[in-house]
Amino acid sequence: MKAIALTRYLPIDDPESLVDVDLPDPTPDRHDLLVRVEAVSVNPVDTKLRAPKAQVESEPRVLGFDAAGTVVAVGADVSGFKPGDAVYYAGDVTRPGSNAQLQRVDARLAGRKPATLDFAQAAALPLTTITAWELLFQRMPYDADGGGADRTLLIIAGAGGVGSIAIQLARCAGFTVIATASRPQTAAWCRELGAHHVVDHRQPLAPQLAALGFTTIDAAINLADTDRYWQTLGELLAPQGHLGLIVEPTGTLRIGDPYKAKCIGIHWEMMFARPRFRTADMAEQGAILDRVADLIDAGELRTTLTETLTPINAANLREAHRRLESGTTIGKLALAGW
Repeated sequence: MKAIALTRYLPIDDPESLVDVDLPDPTPDRHDLLVRVEAVSVNPVDTKLRAPKAQVESEPRVLGFDAAGTVVAVGADVSGFKPGDAVYYAGDVTRPGSNAQLQRVDARLAGRKPATLDFAQAAALPLTTITAWELLFQRMPYDADGGGADRTLLIIAGAGGVGSIAIQLARCAGFTVIATASRPQTAAWCRELGAHHVVDHRQPLAPQLAALGFTTIDAAINLADTDRYWQTLGELLAPQGHLGLIVEPTGTLRIGDPYKAKCIGIHWEMMFARPRFRTADMAEQGAILDRVADLIDAGELRTTLTETLTPINAANLREAHRRLESGTTIGKLALAGW
């Protein structure tokens, strides 16, 4: 099969950072689907794992943690899927990724592809959707069905991959959604996705929120820089509020006041925790994707795809990584077709 892989960890401008290779076709294990990959998308985890370092791989390493495709074969213990089914999934960071024509993925992590989306539109969604859903509705104490009613949610970095789906999920749950963006294009994107208000994260947040009538907020999710907004969010959050985080801090965070004084809940989300540690509830990720597929097909949610590169090859994947590393992408970027 064709695949895009690395053996050395190099800057993305180096043509050897990601290369076209031919690899043996994989065989599914007992819990696996074997999927013919039709489209993939890129996420910050891809660029972080590919970042320059001295390590050299003895065998080509395939990255990629978002895919949509067609089931080719199923393992002996798989139920609910059959060859020919269209699926989408994020997969498992401990296994070979989706940047290949064929991929083995644990069936419990896969969902039915939304019928109203093409493969590229679907591939844009899994990792960010699972991240946002788990953070809002499983790590933080809010129900997906109306749990945000009469509550305000501040989303730092609303136009990014996770922010783009989090805005929509929070709006569906009844939150008053305030997103942050710093450019006219990103602010317009956040409003298009359903944010009630948009503020500039390059400017002090408290005066902007006060001008909108919010002296405190009930909840916040920081999808960008944990250190930078730590003190600010602690001051903005109401007593017994909740903060969701996905980016590890680079320094030492002061966990005392105002967080302790206000009894603010701090919630970490790592989408790969369930598959990495083989938790008993791994199938929850497939269930999330199935529910989101229903919401998309009902017209309540939309894809976050903004651009597709064709075909799936090393040159286009390097370009996708380069754009993601620039920090200026809006929504999600996918690659489709071989």
